[in-house]
Amino acid sequence: MITLLRFAGLGLVLFVALLVAVFVGDQGPWYFAWIIGTVMITLISAAGAILFDTQVADNNTKGEV
Repeated sequence: MITLLRFAGLGLVLFVALLVAVFVGDQGPWYFAWIIGTVMITLISAAGAILFDTQVADNNTKGEV
């Protein structure tokens, strides 16, 4: 049953992707790059925030300011 739901979900994702591709037409690569770039900068920012928070927590436990 879970496999069927996975295939249904992937089929829905495929349908939405094809629908978006038809609507954007020739500007598809630009939108693809924009979406990928936005996701990447968000993930990089989150990773930087996690590293910064870890460094601050380590300095606080060592008694450093």
